Amino acid sequence: MLLLFFALFSTNAFASSNAAPTEEVKHEYHEKSMGQLLESFYKTTGIYAFTTPRDDVMTSEAHAEDARPMTTFEQTWGRLIMIGICLFLFYLAISKGFEPLLLMPIAFGGILANIPLAGIGGETGMLGIIYNMGIANGFFPLLIFMGVGAMTDFTPLLANPKAAILGGAAQFGIFGSLVGAVAIGFDLQSASAISIIGGADGPTSIFIANRLAPELLGAIAVAAYSYMALVPVIQPPIMKALTSEAERKIKMPKLRKVNKLENLTLPIVLLLLAILFLPESTPLIGAFCLGNFFKQSGAVERLSDTMQNSLINIVTIFLGLGVGSKLAADKFLVIETLGIMAIGLIAFAAGTAAGVIMAKIMNKFASDENKINPLIGAAGVSAVPMAARVVSKVGQEYDKSNVLLMHAMGPNVAGVIGSAVAAGVLLS
Repeated sequence: MLLLFFALFSTNAFASSNAAPTEEVKHEYHEKSMGQLLESFYKTTGIYAFTTPRDDVMTSEAHAEDARPMTTFEQTWGRLIMIGICLFLFYLAISKGFEPLLLMPIAFGGILANIPLAGIGGETGMLGIIYNMGIANGFFPLLIFMGVGAMTDFTPLLANPKAAILGGAAQFGIFGSLVGAVAIGFDLQSASAISIIGGADGPTSIFIANRLAPELLGAIAVAAYSYMALVPVIQPPIMKALTSEAERKIKMPKLRKVNKLENLTLPIVLLLLAILFLPESTPLIGAFCLGNFFKQSGAVERLSDTMQNSLINIVTIFLGLGVGSKLAADKFLVIETLGIMAIGLIAFAAGTAAGVIMAKIMNKFASDENKINPLIGAAGVSAVPMAARVVSKVGQEYDKSNVLLMHAMGPNVAGVIGSAVAAGVLLS
């Protein structure tokens, strides 16, 4: 053993003595003055990036191969303009109370997306990862629909089935804008994806865009969620312009009581109808009915509570940040996105107006005691429950005792179903 040890030791020693000497890599250090150090630091700051555009700066894309060189405007004033817009969205959310659950994460994501040098919106950045994880593949919208289903009470719709007509009428904005988008040059698939914005339904818009026009997904998502959040700004002027003060003061009769069996049966019937007639819509309607059926059954309260609270809150944060990533100057301040925003606004306004007008038409055939307050027609868009809250608020401006919230929830819930059905029609 001793001889073996010495043999091994001598072999290793011989090998090490004959090994080629390794060259030490020396890094040459150049001394810098304090002024040069400060200059180097300054070139890494956001101030320098905002004021000194470079030719080699690429856009931050969720997929690196889609990147392109940023223009001078996008690197400088474009970023500053978008940060200013995001700060204004904070003001609307905090001071005015305009849907803070949506506007806050969207606006914060927009600010992060416009930070130079950080690459937060890129493929390996936080926003890029979130976008690819749940928006680009349409997963987050289905989770949102599941949560919305668990939060939805069909009682107002079951108690007043006529409200479904108002929810259907409000989808006019979708099909009206489809014709308009085709007329100005969009192909049918792109126009279909854009038109769904008229339903003011962010999850459905993302789902449809992902299927029909993935290249427009970012712009459509921004437009849809922007209009959902700005329902309190957009809808009231339209509602007031189309109704008289006397119509806004109409008090509707108390809704009848709905039993548990009706509430439990409706989501199953709705799902079966979707399977039989519009299977393309079943991912959305199926997720919605799943959440609602769990709630109405009363047998899985823990799961229902998770869908209504923890799940939808977490997904809303991620969804808002992902949508906000498309508020980067190089993605938002382009003709295509601004055109989609314009078409979406017209579609949303048309849907709101169609619901109000349909309510006025229905009143022509209703008895005095069964008159419908035309304001609730505006809730036919599927921004739930934002549109219903806005209707109730506008109604109480003219009569504080006239609470329209539950009456408005009928067409609002019908609008959610209507937009999912419209999505199925467009996909088929």
